[in-house]
Amino acid sequence: MENKKFSKATDAVWAGEDNPYFKGAVTTPIVNSVAFAYKDLDEWYDVSIGKADGFIYSRNTNPTVASLEEKIRVLEGAEAATAFATGMAAISNTLFTFLKPGKRVVSVKDTYGGTSKLFLDFFPAYQVEVKLCETENHEELEYEIAKGCDLVYLETPTNPTLKIIDIKRIALAAKKIGAVVVVDNTFATPINQNPLDLGADLVLHSATKYLCGHSDAMGGVLAGSRELVKQVFHFREINGASLQADPAYMIARGMKTLELRISRQNESAMKIAKYLNGHSKVSQVFYPGLETHIGHEIAKSQMRGYGGMLSFALDGGYDLVEKFLPSLKLVHLAASLGSVSTLAGPPRTTSHVELTEEQRALLGIPESLIRYSVGIESVDDLLFDIEQALRKI
Repeated sequence: MENKKFSKATDAVWAGEDNPYFKGAVTTPIVNSVAFAYKDLDEWYDVSIGKADGFIYSRNTNPTVASLEEKIRVLEGAEAATAFATGMAAISNTLFTFLKPGKRVVSVKDTYGGTSKLFLDFFPAYQVEVKLCETENHEELEYEIAKGCDLVYLETPTNPTLKIIDIKRIALAAKKIGAVVVVDNTFATPINQNPLDLGADLVLHSATKYLCGHSDAMGGVLAGSRELVKQVFHFREINGASLQADPAYMIARGMKTLELRISRQNESAMKIAKYLNGHSKVSQVFYPGLETHIGHEIAKSQMRGYGGMLSFALDGGYDLVEKFLPSLKLVHLAASLGSVSTLAGPPRTTSHVELTEEQRALLGIPESLIRYSVGIESVDDLLFDIEQALRKI
């Protein structure tokens, strides 16, 4: 059994949880202790400098958080992992670890709004050169990488238009110049895609979304090589964006049903995307599982499933969005995604609320776009709900 490689479904349940717990508990305990005591000063010192395993202070490491980190490490096939208070903490801490004044980063125009804000406003103020390429223009990405950069940041599928980037191709270009490749894998999850297997150096998630899966805890995780994760961990422990034990427990608990949820959401999203793709009141559907999607072949080669996220544009302006969304009955109109319940909203109030209408237009995000995060409800009920709402516009 020691050498057996388990499935994602099994790892989602057991990874990080194979040790006996206090009093024989069968679930990871929530350890809310701030500090951890030692009777032996030499042992305390060895743990403090990382020479021995253990815990010192929960801003640095915590047993409950460590269990979650091990679970994501196994699911992403990484050497190491570390956790953060939020998904944006994972993104910003990772980027600020490697991007100092004078450094150069190459990324794409279609990234999550908070990430875009870092690239558009924060890093230029820190004298970091930022080059944002057309997301699906791999030739432009390769050209800008070849000119020289320190970090390549990718998001695939993208938020909210679900564009696809060939991770293996871009990682190969980055390796030629020694740049670090970071991939936001939030939409795909480790069930559908493993960027490290495709050449990426680091993979991160907003654990608030699919990993947790219940819209009740916030967190972020990063996984990759031991050396690179250690650098980000040190930045995080000093800057204090640490994940606490309670949300770590809730995220890890949610992850036990990750494979079940993602399988259901993959199947439902495909059916809904196909329905919308043939509807007269819908002008565009963005879902990589559709053969008409420009990135379908790439997605097919690097993803095991196409995810539970889709977006679609109504054939009209924002006034149609204002009529359609409130007519939905089986949807929370809320600024999140990846939950057991279906969530929906326009980018102007969800993924790209930080940007102006003009900035969203430059990113190719129409104001009539609706981001639709498929839950685990009956797909027949969701289709009925969408159909009745479309009849009202």
